[in-house]
Amino acid sequence: MIDYPASLPPPLRSGYSLQHVSPLMRTQLESGRARQRRKYTSVPTMAQVSWLFTQGQAQLFEAWFRWELKDGAEWFFANLRTPMGLQPYECRFADMYSGPDLVGRLHWQFSATLEIKERQTLTEGWEAAPSFVINSEIFDFAMNEEWPE
Repeated sequence: MIDYPASLPPPLRSGYSLQHVSPLMRTQLESGRARQRRKYTSVPTMAQVSWLFTQGQAQLFEAWFRWELKDGAEWFFANLRTPMGLQPYECRFADMYSGPDLVGRLHWQFSATLEIKERQTLTEGWEAAPSFVINSEIFDFAMNEEWPE
């Protein structure tokens, strides 16, 4: 599997956004009501991202996109932040990136929509233990720092 180049910076926080693709099927009825049901259990998440690169980083990014990703058609792993944390996610470009746009005197900005292969959530069952999820930082600290081995 292809990895996002380690020598390139991560996406900028500014404008970073995640949008889940709907797993629902909705049928509008003549009465004005609607029937709704889950159609899919596996849907992607679309991530709006942008990068700010130096000239050399911009050259590397464009070459990586063109040759390694075959103009964005291939899947790759990139460290992205979701509510599940900062970790590598399998993703691909939804279309051609925008840019490069000259920013300041020496930097280039690129933006794109990345398709994260799978919507990231906790595994089934964790919704039944909300206090463990909401207080996970406290539990993690206690397990790793306070409790003896």
